[in-house]
Amino acid sequence: MYPIIKKEKLADKIYLMDVKAERVAKSAKPGQFVIVKIDEEGERIPLTICDYDEKAGTVTIVFQTVGASTERMAYLEEGDAFQDFVGPLGCPSDLIEEDIEELKKKKIVFIAGGVGTAPVYPQVKWLHEHGVDCDVIMGSKTKDLLILVEEMRKVATNLYVTTDDGTYGFHGMGTNQLQELWDKGVRYDHCVAIGPMIMMKFVCKLTKELGIPTIVSMNPIMVDGTGMCGACRLMVGGEVKFACVDGPEFDGHQVDFDQAMKRQLQYKTEEGRAMLKLQEGDTHHGGCGQCGGDK
Repeated sequence: MYPIIKKEKLADKIYLMDVKAERVAKSAKPGQFVIVKIDEEGERIPLTICDYDEKAGTVTIVFQTVGASTERMAYLEEGDAFQDFVGPLGCPSDLIEEDIEELKKKKIVFIAGGVGTAPVYPQVKWLHEHGVDCDVIMGSKTKDLLILVEEMRKVATNLYVTTDDGTYGFHGMGTNQLQELWDKGVRYDHCVAIGPMIMMKFVCKLTKELGIPTIVSMNPIMVDGTGMCGACRLMVGGEVKFACVDGPEFDGHQVDFDQAMKRQLQYKTEEGRAMLKLQEGDTHHGGCGQCGGDK
């Protein structure tokens, strides 16, 4: 069992938990994720690692209640425990594999939307600890839904907070803030965007126009987390990829967001899953040939 050491409500329907998982904490790297399961009857829930403490043996997760399983998670308290806490899974952020001295020469910007702030934080923190400067644009629909603002302020070189309704910080979306900075002469060599699918799509549309190489995290479309369920199948540069085993990070300018969003909606219904199985053939479930397809 994996006990919950700390629980905090960050905003409406958004929670943070520190979980005792020593082996995961020892091996975790920014960009990776875990799969949690409350009990024998619970669903497998993939969640990006928000932070980790190797000495304390804890892993921090942030989640938003969007269905029955995450609603059950929200009722857990400090002292309760997860039956399963598997990870770290997925590939670490490409940035941490680069030469530190070369990274220091780059002007990097992260754009985080909503709960996407959680997976952005460990990357920015890691870069800060290694002496690499980076700016962060983070936002939400309204002030009450902003999370980890002060934590991000401590590790970002420059933090720009936006709200769609103007209740805090810059009035507008992350793309609007990036465009304003660009118009003022601020230039970036690299961008990482994490958030809702539609937000990442429009960030990539803008950064492509501006000529900024952009990485996105496709964690919003994960379900099983092992490449078997097929939910995270997407097209990147015309090739079939699976977010959980090939990612979750990809070249945002190569991702077919329209296809991914359409597929995400189809996958929610039995009829839609059956149609996807017919259309995608062997690649529908990673080519394993053993999945039911309509489950």
